[in-house]
Formats: sequence, C-alpha cells, structure tokens
Amino acid sequence: MKYSFVLLLILSLGLSLAVPVIYGGLESFHLLGRLPLWGMALLLGMVLLGWRFNAARLQILAGGLGRPLKARQALGTVVAAEFAGVATPAGSGGPPTLLFLLSQRGLSMGQSAAVLAVDTLADLVFFGTAIPLALLLYFLRSGISHPLIFATLLLMLALSGFGLLWLLIHKHRSFLLWLGRIGRRFPWLRRFRFRIGRMVVHFRQAITYLIRMPRYRLVALYVFTASHWLLRYSVLAVLLWMLKESVPWAYLFLVQSMLLFGGQMLLLPGGGGGVEVGFGALLNGYLEPSTSALTLIVWRFYTFYWYLLAGAPVFILQTGRAARRLLTLKP
Repeated sequence: MKYSFVLLLILSLGLSLAVPVIYGGLESFHLLGRLPLWGMALLLGMVLLGWRFNAARLQILAGGLGRPLKARQALGTVVAAEFAGVATPAGSGGPPTLLFLLSQRGLSMGQSAAVLAVDTLADLVFFGTAIPLALLLYFLRSGISHPLIFATLLLMLALSGFGLLWLLIHKHRSFLLWLGRIGRRFPWLRRFRFRIGRMVVHFRQAITYLIRMPRYRLVALYVFTASHWLLRYSVLAVLLWMLKESVPWAYLFLVQSMLLFGGQMLLLPGGGGGVEVGFGALLNGYLEPSTSALTLIVWRFYTFYWYLLAGAPVFILQTGRAARRLLTLKP
C-alpha cells in the first residue's frame, strides 16, 4: 500500500474529527451520553439492513445472468466495496473492488461490468426521482410525520421511479442522442470524451440487460435500491429525533445528497473535512453548535468510520492478495 494513500486516509480522519471539535469543543464528546444505547443499536441496525438491501440487488442482477450469489457472498462483496469506496479518494476504489469480487464469484468481466452499470443506473433513477420530490416537500414546508403523507410519498417515489426506468428502457436511443446534442454545445466536454464514451457503453450494457429482465425483477431491483438509500439517508433524521431536534426530513435528504456528492469531488477519502464543514454550514440555522458537533460525530461514525472499521477486515478477507493493488488503484 502506498504511503500517500495511508497519509490521505489519516489526514481525512483527522480533519473529520477536528471540525466537530472546532464547532462544539471537547464537550461534544461528553454529550454522547444523551443518546440511549437502544438508539445507537437502532442506527447500527439501519446501516446493516441497508447493506443487506444492497446485497439483495447484487443477488437479483447476478441471478439474472445465471450466476446466483449466496447471501453471504453478496453481503461480503457489498461491505468490501463500500470500504474501498470510502477509503479511497473520490470513491475510486469501490468500482474496481466490486468488479474484481464479482469476477471471483464466477461472472465474466463483461457480466461484472453490466452488473455495475445497472447498479449505478438504478441509483441514478432513484435520486432522479427522490431529489425532485424532496425539493417539492421542502418548498411546500410539508412534514412526513403523518402515516398517510409518508405512504403517499413512498407511492409517488415508486411510481415516478418505475416511470423513469420505463422511459430509459424504451427511449434510451432518444436519450443518448439528446446527450450527444448537449455535448456538442459545450466544447470543454471534449476533454472528457473517453470517459463519456465509456459511460455510454456502460449505459447501453445496462439498458440491454434491463430490457431482458422480467418485470418482477425490475420491481424488486428498484424496491431494494430505494430501501437501501432511504435507510441510509434516514440515519441523520432518526438521530436528530432521538436528540429531540426538529429539522424537516426533506431538507435533511437534500443536505445529505449535496454533502455526499460533494465529498466524492474531494481528494480526501470519504470527503474528510469538506463534508463536516458543509454540514455545519447547512444545519447551522437549525442546531446549536454543541448539538451540531455531536450530531456530526455520530452521523459520520455510522456513514464513514463504521464503514472503515467493519469493512477493513471484510475487504482483506474477500480480496486477499489483491487488496494492495485494488486500494492503490494499480492496473
């Protein structure tokens, strides 16, 4: 493993812990006693269940290619890929790890790339429908505490997600032509033509695979995708609920989307430092400094530190001798 990688990870962890201390001082760690043990267990259970939903997606996709995965294999693959994603700059280690492990499970490299492409496309479909709904809820100042509102939100999310999937499957040629016209209008995109071309190839692989999937597999794929991300993005909302703080769920969803996407743009693993600064800036109007620091420490534990602690041994066990090459991103 390169020393530069180790230094980047240490720097990221240091900044991730330093920013909350700057916000709320060392008193923030003493406030951890405000959280009940059952609450900490609940948050951990949400993360683990989210991993299981993510693993179920892999099982659906691999099974559709005639290469069924056992539950333990799929879960180990997900946890190892999540670790590689948060442990490397811009999450660059996640996709190679996923491709490598799927190839070790009996899938060809082409099949593994198709699984990765469909998995990524399912995520994009979810966020392409969830973010507009969250924006609508936020601007309408609507809460989702009432069960009827929550059920309506889930129904709208499901219907819009299935609708977008249907459009991508049946209108993908028009979509690609539209992207091509957009690209020609921006000359600076030519610098990224190879990367864009690779994305188009993966997109076509995903569409070809999705066209052949039975409808019940498509429904299950989207349900597990939505369940995974809703659980992951609800950790912060549940944490604030336990601290008796009132912040609109739609706003929290949008904040996390911006922070985690922005973190991918930073050179430090997990977006260390940048995510924390953004968190404080976006939630400063809702939380006191000490509460903000406490919330940030706990939230980052379940969405960053835990991925490193629990994922490292799984990654090493799953990848073996290939661990060094995958983490240092050598060809």
